[in-house]
Amino acid sequence: MTTATHGPGCQLYLISPLDVGGDFAVRLEEALAAGPVAAFQFRVKGLDQHEAARLAEPLQAICAAHEVAFIVNDDIALAKRLKADGVHLGQGDGDPKDARRQLGPGAQIGVTCHNSRHLAMEAGEAGADYVAFGAFFPTTTKAVEHRADPEILTWWQGLFELPCVAIGGITVDNARTLVEAGADFLAVSGGVWAYRDGPGAAVRAFTEIMDSQPAG
Repeated sequence: MTTATHGPGCQLYLISPLDVGGDFAVRLEEALAAGPVAAFQFRVKGLDQHEAARLAEPLQAICAAHEVAFIVNDDIALAKRLKADGVHLGQGDGDPKDARRQLGPGAQIGVTCHNSRHLAMEAGEAGADYVAFGAFFPTTTKAVEHRADPEILTWWQGLFELPCVAIGGITVDNARTLVEAGADFLAVSGGVWAYRDGPGAAVRAFTEIMDSQPAG
């Protein structure tokens, strides 16, 4: 996941469902085999670190085999334990500078900035590798407290080199607006895992949408 500057067009960033047990490893393999994915975010809640690590390891191996960055949601200590490629921090989950100290210069550090230009600029100054805006659409993944307008992506692209991620309720039916607005990455959860024809078909459909946009 290259995040120094805006990359080659828009790329896909998958976020796990909360339940990553059962046959999820098979579904992840299907998704990653179907088309290019830049990163996968491991997002589980309410598990102790040992259990989270046990669930993460096979998924991390699948990501490594496909050269997909493995990012841990919210938990710097777990990211360090797993030697993950990076961590994604919500506004209450720690400081990018602290994450950088613990995870090293090569880690990818992302920060949730909701619909706030101010928070995004602060995250950039604190050394984040990317900023995430959203939610752009209603989502069942988490309660939506902040709604963002696609215009914030265009504004960010025009002023800053740091890549931006669009998140929140993104599906193959509504993704095009965000790609056109300037998202560097589309962060998708339910839009892939709950897709009617399966995760592989969803990745192929997203890839088609992103490939139809000129790289900017």
